Amino acid sequence: MRPRPRETGTVCLTTGWCSIGYTRKSAIETSTQGSGSKLLLVHGLGGSGRSWAPIIPLLTEQREVITVDLPGHGNTPARADSGTFAGLADDLQEYIQQNDLGSNDIAGFSLGGRLVLEMARRGCAGNVVALNPGGFWRGWERTYFKWTLTASHKLLSALKDQLGTLSGSAVSRTALLAQLSARPWALDGPMVEKELVTFAETSTVVPLIKDLAKGPAQKGPSSPHAGRVSIAWGEKDRLCPPRQAPRARTAFPLAAFHWIEDSGHYSLWDRPEEVADIILEGTGSD
Repeated sequence: MRPRPRETGTVCLTTGWCSIGYTRKSAIETSTQGSGSKLLLVHGLGGSGRSWAPIIPLLTEQREVITVDLPGHGNTPARADSGTFAGLADDLQEYIQQNDLGSNDIAGFSLGGRLVLEMARRGCAGNVVALNPGGFWRGWERTYFKWTLTASHKLLSALKDQLGTLSGSAVSRTALLAQLSARPWALDGPMVEKELVTFAETSTVVPLIKDLAKGPAQKGPSSPHAGRVSIAWGEKDRLCPPRQAPRARTAFPLAAFHWIEDSGHYSLWDRPEEVADIILEGTGSD
């Protein structure tokens, strides 16, 4: 784990550090929309806060939605350890604690899904919803994860100047997103272009892929200081296959579980209305 900043408080939770006070502000870029009780959203690997665009209008009808750019992603500068899961988890926890969000609801997908489960384990969140979370791979699945995503990053980096044209074609869009979406031909071309360019340009993607592939599996269960946990999984996820879902359920045995039909790894793209309902239900909205 990375060296931590100077503490000004004491640890009173047995499962985490949420009560520690830090002397420096966590420089994480955020965007806030809507009104109601706060809901923090955490994006996936190589994405940014705008990755949530397909469901933001559905959530802001009932909630004040805060989207973050993780360190090394979007508009948030990288830190020395932003190429590791532990570094991102510590930074997210630090941001939550410094902004008094430890009892607020939080949702994430992919890498963000794993991060919000880690916040639940540390007792640094209210109700938690994890969509297609990473961290539950075993054996050859680790190699598959590493090499397929590394190859995708190299390809997209090489094609960066052509991604606008490629994203505009249903045929090429389907080829580029076969691993992430169950219905790539039906997705919005400009949205896909933005996401693919962001993925290609995020400098921490390659070290994060290596760290995630070789690192330990996600641990559970959630802390008694956290709220309810919900986990949702796309039935056609080709990056974190459905066989991994039972491991997540074992790690977080009290979590509510949802299968998302006709959905790939990016379920918020494939089934935005259903995902918004899962988040609002899981975080206690009427």
